[in-house]
Amino acid sequence: MLDTPLWKKISLWAVTLALVAAALPSLLATAGVDTGDEVPHVNLGLDLAGGSHLLLEADPADVAAERLENMEESVEAALRGATPEVRFGDTSRSDGRLSLLLDSASDIDRARGVLEPLMMGNDGSLRQEWELEIIDTQRLVLVPTDSGLNVAVNNAMDSATEVVRRRIDELGTREPTIVRQGDTRIVVQVPGLEDPQALKDLLGKTAQLEFKLVDQQALPSNTEAGVANPGSQIFPYASDSQFAGGFEAVKRLGGIRGDSLTGAQAGVSPENNENVVNIQFDQVGGQKFAQLSTENVGERFAIILDGEVISAPFFNEPILGGSAQISGSFTPESANQLAIQLRSGALPVPLTVIEERTVSAELGEQSIRSGMIAMLVGSLAVVALMIASYGRFGIYATGALILNVLILLGLMAIGNFTLTLPGIAGFVLTVGAAVDANVLINERIREERKRGRKVITAVENGYKEASRAIYDANVTNFIAGALLFWFGSGPVRGFAVVLVIGLVTSVFTALSLTRMWVSSYLAANRPKDINI
Repeated sequence: MLDTPLWKKISLWAVTLALVAAALPSLLATAGVDTGDEVPHVNLGLDLAGGSHLLLEADPADVAAERLENMEESVEAALRGATPEVRFGDTSRSDGRLSLLLDSASDIDRARGVLEPLMMGNDGSLRQEWELEIIDTQRLVLVPTDSGLNVAVNNAMDSATEVVRRRIDELGTREPTIVRQGDTRIVVQVPGLEDPQALKDLLGKTAQLEFKLVDQQALPSNTEAGVANPGSQIFPYASDSQFAGGFEAVKRLGGIRGDSLTGAQAGVSPENNENVVNIQFDQVGGQKFAQLSTENVGERFAIILDGEVISAPFFNEPILGGSAQISGSFTPESANQLAIQLRSGALPVPLTVIEERTVSAELGEQSIRSGMIAMLVGSLAVVALMIASYGRFGIYATGALILNVLILLGLMAIGNFTLTLPGIAGFVLTVGAAVDANVLINERIREERKRGRKVITAVENGYKEASRAIYDANVTNFIAGALLFWFGSGPVRGFAVVLVIGLVTSVFTALSLTRMWVSSYLAANRPKDINI
């Protein structure tokens, strides 16, 4: 029967009023009332709230250079760790190739066996990432394959995208858009942040932290002239360092990288009140740092950030606690920014800003105003047509339409979704979908009355028969919206979110709420006829 039980009425009204209440903070915020950040409300996208847009690009040559350096360290460690040790001269890198000369030609086969595992992909696949060439029976040359480099670039860009996301999340911004574009680009859009320089400062630094032993044998004159001893390399001091303009020679291999960090916090040194960054290593990194400091007490080590020496203090004693302190000419702001960069991880590849754009909030306000006017005019026209066509049932449809918009807004607020300009278009489309469901129901009831059915039977059959077509249509649209969300990005996903949620709310209001209202009216009045 068409009757709605009391428990169901209470449940439907409770859900409806709760979602309408969730929509109120967003409506008040639109009117300029500050509801606070603690209350869930709909976030506005870049095209509505204004903000910063950056396009970042990576150079695959940087990935190749990093892979070559890592391979060199792995090769040397593998050959020295072989039993018996495979002796070789200094390695060299040129033209993207790694070359080393064995002390004895008789070790060539054993060296090949040691290096073959390093030449395969480390993801469990049988993909060969390096090729081995033998020259003059004693020289080994490792050449990266194109497929291996492509995989490395793709992995580096995936990691860079995640690092960028973590850094922006540290800023406390809501719903940034961070997506890959092509093979080597990342699009970053941060609503509400109208200072792209702050964003560039945060994202432009790779935050590659290294601890390397200072080459004690290097002559100052050679270091200043840019001449390094074999196995060493030269780095400049940072511009804000007390040794700015100078250079430091460090040992190329055997240091510790910042990827072993588990934490970083800005602080103040109790000894001299300088701004510092306190860092913590994971278990493996802590052990390496303890070994490095224990074996080199009295020697200097350089703290290198993004290819610049911040400081080069002494190991006065072994550092065994798995933590260390980075000091330099930091301000509180720069120390906090470095801590954010280190906590979020180093970028596996440097990113260059090739496009930047600031979207004014005034443009967003104009977009909101235009979108709301379009939705209001369209809704009023639909309401007038529904009431003129279906009378009382048109009024029920109008009530369902208003509640549909509020419930949709409430669900978006609870889910902390972002509303974009295409999302407003999704709102307008949802109005049409909600009205379409009511049109199907009312037209079906009208057909049942023309066939001579009694009022109660006609209404019951109308809802029953129309619901099939409504479910079929909305399931199809739901699949399309889900695919748009899954494969789309940015504005497309904003449209898909509103579309998918709107389909659910339109079915709820059309089939549940209006049915409850109609059944209550029929039970109370028992009309002999209805105007529909």
